[in-house]
Amino acid sequence: MRTTARRIALAGCAAGLLLPIGAAGASAADGDTNANLRPVVLNGVEASGTAMASVRGTTLTVTMAADGLLADVPHAAHIHFGAEARNECPAASDDTDGNGTLITSEGVPAYGGIVVSLTKTGDTSPASGLAVDRFDTAPGGKIAYQRGSIEIAPEVADAIVAGKSVVVIHGVDHDGDGTYGGEAKSDLDPSLPAEATDPALCGVLASAPSGSVAAGAGGTATTQAQPGLVALGTGLLAAGVGAVALTARRARARA
Repeated sequence: MRTTARRIALAGCAAGLLLPIGAAGASAADGDTNANLRPVVLNGVEASGTAMASVRGTTLTVTMAADGLLADVPHAAHIHFGAEARNECPAASDDTDGNGTLITSEGVPAYGGIVVSLTKTGDTSPASGLAVDRFDTAPGGKIAYQRGSIEIAPEVADAIVAGKSVVVIHGVDHDGDGTYGGEAKSDLDPSLPAEATDPALCGVLASAPSGSVAAGAGGTATTQAQPGLVALGTGLLAAGVGAVALTARRARARA
């Protein structure tokens, strides 16, 4: 697994095909968006999750939760957008090679290139798209992620607020052996298994009225999320945020 992790990190240079082209003259806007993260078609994932993105000018805060992912392995996660993309989750028709699974590059026409890498620490630019040592490893198959003060380009801020960006979590287990392996090789780096980079969960970030959560999956957006997914996100995120709050209270008590 360590060898695979190092290879994924080195494969970042191969992810150039995912990088977006900035839109000149864009202006940043404020807004809050939400997404339901659902299994990418054809890839055999039985997971779900939620994501929330809050934009203030060119500063982004992201909260994300997921359950049912391949446990204890790195899961690269990004916000995607492309001016020429459909800005939605991929469909079965995007399987251009007809092999019955969707690889990363086949999803690009749907969700676009990487605009934000949802790393836990350090750089969040597209250059960190495969910085595997800084992505969540999904202990027990769960991700509970929150990060603020992410600086983004004005055109990226506008795309998120406008509902034209997509959250994608990568990493699948096609052969069910509990790790990244198999004979199929990654389209980003043939030295890697495809399972390490194939998209697992996807959801379109869409704005929602106060008190509701927008759902994004398969290229659609609605104004009410499914209760189960909302509960999943609330439960996982509450656990992480609660631990932070408890630590802060203890620190104040000792002061």
